[in-house]
Amino acid sequence: MRMKIAVIPGDGIGGDIVAEALRVMGAVGEKFGHKFDFSFYLMGGQAIDTMGTPLPESTLLGCLDAEAVLLGAVGGAKWDHLKGDQRPEKGLLGIRSGLNLFCNLRPAILYAQLSGACPLKEEIIEGGLDVMVVRELTGGIYFGPKAISEDGESAYDTMLYSRSEVERIAIKAFELAMKRSKKLTSVDKANVLESSRLWRSVVNEVAKRYREVKLNHMYVDNAAMQLVRNPKQFDVIVTSNMFGDILSDEASMITGSIGMLPSASLREDNFGLYEPIHGSAPDIAGLDRANPLATILSVAMMFRHTFNLEEEALAVEGAVEEVLSAGWRTEDIMSEGMRLIGTKEMGTLVAQAIAGNKE
Repeated sequence: MRMKIAVIPGDGIGGDIVAEALRVMGAVGEKFGHKFDFSFYLMGGQAIDTMGTPLPESTLLGCLDAEAVLLGAVGGAKWDHLKGDQRPEKGLLGIRSGLNLFCNLRPAILYAQLSGACPLKEEIIEGGLDVMVVRELTGGIYFGPKAISEDGESAYDTMLYSRSEVERIAIKAFELAMKRSKKLTSVDKANVLESSRLWRSVVNEVAKRYREVKLNHMYVDNAAMQLVRNPKQFDVIVTSNMFGDILSDEASMITGSIGMLPSASLREDNFGLYEPIHGSAPDIAGLDRANPLATILSVAMMFRHTFNLEEEALAVEGAVEEVLSAGWRTEDIMSEGMRLIGTKEMGTLVAQAIAGNKE
């Protein structure tokens, strides 16, 4: 199989971690007989410095011409002085909108090898955690009408959702729940917000098509509390853009390290953009200190969700677990008795684990 991938290293450690993800993809290609056509593009701060915009048209066109996108990270203090519509993060919003990536999947998985890094009590996490947050990505308060007054004394942002926007993300969530434990929690603020009342109504309508899925609703403030009180009650969570942004970061920290968690942003076909959920960490860029595992695990999600290659996805995930079980750690997940390594060695070890597990 030949796959056409647009690669956006981005800023900070983006280039470091993407390089190791590509190394792992090479090992998968060797093992399973796949070929990859990689095209590289600028976005974020690097694009601002080089081309004067956080999302060059050439990048968007290149991504539209690909079958999937692999992204490192964007942003950094260097560009913090810029206005909102000129900042590197504007590139992220622009590419999500331009590629119609309305569905964000953020798995929060606590690996048994890293259970000691979890901040929760052992009895709460016994048996591990595996929560999938399904976040609506192109609507809501981040994209609704907004303005600041001329005198700078007032401002507004509008949480705007249409029925069709809610329906399509709900369908994605129900379909995912059907493949897992057939349990779905929809998170909103329907006791206060009209947009959430619409959200809940549409989710209930979609639920009639998925009678096998057990659906419950939860207010966002309660969901935030329950994630730390009893996270094992959740399997799939579906929620709006802003609520999903907050809850997925909370869920990630329950696992002990944001450096371990991948994400997928999907549209209605199989196309997707895959990236780690952590930031660009410019202070350690180029120092061989970044954890590439979230980016590598994002590649596993790419194989699964865009190319429907489950065996290849499992090979990547299994290799990561094998390396962790052997005691290898980057500094962000380092603990007593483990062996500290850098970005490049971690990528090499995962690639070697894939190559060594031939049928």
